[in-house]
Amino acid sequence: MTAGPTAATRPRNRRQLIVEAAGRAFSERGYHTASMEEIAAGVGITAAALYRHFPNKYALFAECADVTAGRLVAALDEVPPGAALRDVLTAVTRVTVAHRAAGGVYRWEARYLNPEDRRHLRAKFGHVVGRVDEAVQRAYALPDERLRAVAALGAIGSITMHHTSIGQRRAEEMLLASALSVAATDPAAARRDARFVELPVQPVPRTRRAEILAAAIPLFARDGFTSVTNGQIAEAVGLAPSALYRHYPGKVDILAAACLQAAALLSHGVERSLHGVSGPHDAIVALAATHVAYSFEYTALSSVAEAELAGLPADLRRSVALAQREHIAVWEQQLRLVRPELDPRQARVLVHAGFGVAVEAGRRLRWRNSPDHREAVTSLVLGSLGL
Repeated sequence: MTAGPTAATRPRNRRQLIVEAAGRAFSERGYHTASMEEIAAGVGITAAALYRHFPNKYALFAECADVTAGRLVAALDEVPPGAALRDVLTAVTRVTVAHRAAGGVYRWEARYLNPEDRRHLRAKFGHVVGRVDEAVQRAYALPDERLRAVAALGAIGSITMHHTSIGQRRAEEMLLASALSVAATDPAAARRDARFVELPVQPVPRTRRAEILAAAIPLFARDGFTSVTNGQIAEAVGLAPSALYRHYPGKVDILAAACLQAAALLSHGVERSLHGVSGPHDAIVALAATHVAYSFEYTALSSVAEAELAGLPADLRRSVALAQREHIAVWEQQLRLVRPELDPRQARVLVHAGFGVAVEAGRRLRWRNSPDHREAVTSLVLGSLGL
């Protein structure tokens, strides 16, 4: 008699497989959008079987975040104390690239963790930053309050936030070189390339539709799109929730308008900053300074556009994604003129590394908007590009 499927045929690492599949789903689609059914299908099991391992989606999500941070801690614990900066950053880079598809959970989705789990995750990442900063300071001692360490990790972690196709070894080489260059950059040094950036002024809300959008953006940035209710948005502008539908068909249309506004403001800023530049190097400096100024000036808007894009329906996401691709293409073209040894995919990876530096360095500075902070982060972004 032939035996049917039994516990003996069940993979012993099924829990690990579930966490991997969930990490990919949460990174790609966001915590609220990814479903337990989708995650179960990715492992080849039923949702009922998945619930035997995790009681609910939050428990699975919390473990994904913990595993992501734990991998980095474990990789660094294998590096001897006092090791060279290259060895420390190599350990971080290898584990990040190896788990690229699932590694983006921490960047935006960690805000959905409860306070206790968030503190636990923060402690693990604090350990990672501390180890990296020790190595950075041994190599290049500067009183930068861990800014370069955080920025270097931002360059490495950027690989989890985009889908550019590139071989694992090549990705490791490029991200390691980028992070090493960031670590060697003095953010407080005189910046001959620094330039004043005048961004377009964010439109003053003069219509009810514009008022709704302006009120929704900080709520989305603080609590996440899914957690914000129509009632909260309506209350912020003094309307009844039902009155929102006279201006937007649904909440998701408000999100789409925010993403499009972010893309338009950045595009106009880039056009203005590139006017009259004398060459590709100056163009890259202008692009970096504009991106950093935009991130500091419109922190809530830019974070919403970054964090919530995956939550848009495909038809609404398409136009936003197209604007983003066009923006990255401008960077890619200018960077390859400065560094002709790069192919398009390599240039794209470095451009995203620069974006990662801007996000993590800006967070480290708590987005306190000052010329010194903008110049410091701009110099680190340029360092990540190998300039």
